[in-house]
Amino acid sequence: MNTQRQDIIKVLKTGWITPLDALKRAGTMKLATRVGELRQQGYVILDRWHESKKFKEYKLIKGVK
Repeated sequence: MNTQRQDIIKVLKTGWITPLDALKRAGTMKLATRVGELRQQGYVILDRWHESKKFKEYKLIKGVK
């Protein structure tokens, strides 16, 4: 697993994160893409629309065993 995905997992474990959080804390502007990759690997990640309805927030529920 590459470092960017590992960084995103760490950030997702802290609670709901936005694309701006991912940029600041994990150095990626492709949060939705990385979340999709992590879901394919078996991670359970919730998403919801931000109150502005302009972007989604994500939260890690369950990791891969």
